[in-house]
Amino acid sequence: MISDGPSSVLAFSNIIWETPSRAISHDSCPLTVYAAESISPGVGNSIGLGTGGDSGFIAADIERSMLILCGKAFSNIDGTKETLVAISEPVIFARGGLPLPARLLVSGDSVILLFAPEDIIQSCAAFLISRDAGVILSSEDVMPFFRIGNTNTNCPNLYKFPSAIVLITSDETILSASKLSPGQAAYHFLAGYQNGKFVPVFHKGPSIDPLELAKALLCMLKEQQIPSFVVNAKGIESAGKELVNLLESTLSMNIPPFQVRVYVYKFGLLQGGEIKRRYKSFLSRKYQQLPEEFSF
Repeated sequence: MISDGPSSVLAFSNIIWETPSRAISHDSCPLTVYAAESISPGVGNSIGLGTGGDSGFIAADIERSMLILCGKAFSNIDGTKETLVAISEPVIFARGGLPLPARLLVSGDSVILLFAPEDIIQSCAAFLISRDAGVILSSEDVMPFFRIGNTNTNCPNLYKFPSAIVLITSDETILSASKLSPGQAAYHFLAGYQNGKFVPVFHKGPSIDPLELAKALLCMLKEQQIPSFVVNAKGIESAGKELVNLLESTLSMNIPPFQVRVYVYKFGLLQGGEIKRRYKSFLSRKYQQLPEEFSF
C-alpha cells in the first residue's frame, strides 16, 4: 500500500490480515493499493464523476490488481472491502484457493461453511465469526477475507478445515435438511437458489466465472471429502437460534439424501417437481454445458 497520509493506512491495518514479510518484487501476483487522502478540486469533473467526486472515489483495475482510493474514500470501509474482494478473487483463485461468498459458523468443535440469503445471515449474525461475506477455502484450512473485531476470539477455529458445507434455501417443496453429493452441492451452489430467486454462486457480481468456481468447489469437496447439506429455512420464524439449532442437529444426525416433497393439488396438478424444472431451466439458459457430475 502506498499512501500520502496515515489515516488510510490505519484504516487498512484494521481490516487486513497480517502476513509474513516477503520480497514484493518477487511476488507473481502483487496487489497494490494507492491511497491519496488529499484531492484537488475539480478532479471529480475531470473524470466524469461531477462535483460529488471531489469528496472521494474508489477505482479498481482488476487486470492490473490495482486499487485507487482518493479523498475520503478510505473511510468507506464496506466499499473498500467489496472492491478488495473483487480485485483479489482472481489472484486467490489462480493460486489454488477458493474465494467464496460464505460465512463461518462455529458450533463446538465444528466449523460450518454457510451459504445463505442476506436476510437469513443477518438474523443469525450473533453466531457467526464475521458479518462480512467472503471466506477463502484452501486444501488445508479456511478463513475470513478480513480481520474480525477481536482476532483472539475463536482464533483456533479460524484456520480449521470446515466440518461441512451448508446451503440455505427457502422453499416449501424441499425437506428441512438433506444431504447432498458433491455433484449436487456444486449444482445447487452454481444455481444459488435464494427465496425463489437464482443468484449464481450466491454472489451478485463475482470476479470469477461462476461455473469455473463451481467446478473447483466440486473438486475440493471430492478430494477433501467434505459433507454437504441443504437446509430449508422456510417456516422458521426466528431464524437466529432456531436455524443454528437446525444446523447443529443436521451435522449430528443421519440426514437422508436430497429429495423434494411432492404435493398433489386440486385439478390434478402435481407440485414438487417444479423446483427441479426451474433449476434446469435457469442453468441451461445461462450455461451451455455442465459437467456430468452436476445434478439436482
